[in-house]
Amino acid sequence: MKEVTMIVDGMSCGHCKMNVTKALSGLDGVKSVDVNLDTKQVKILFDESKLSQDTLEGAIAEIGYDVIKG
Repeated sequence: MKEVTMIVDGMSCGHCKMNVTKALSGLDGVKSVDVNLDTKQVKILFDESKLSQDTLEGAIAEIGYDVIKG
């Protein structure tokens, strides 16, 4: 298992949090998702043998949010 923390721009409410959590949790290999609206951070624990960080970022982009690259 691998844990990544991403900064996601555009999240501002509980509905945003629910959308991001649902999109990521629906991917095969994602173990847990923790969204913090105050810091705009999303922590994801996932099985890197099943999916990549690019796949996670793509799922976030697909629902209309931007992942801020460090």
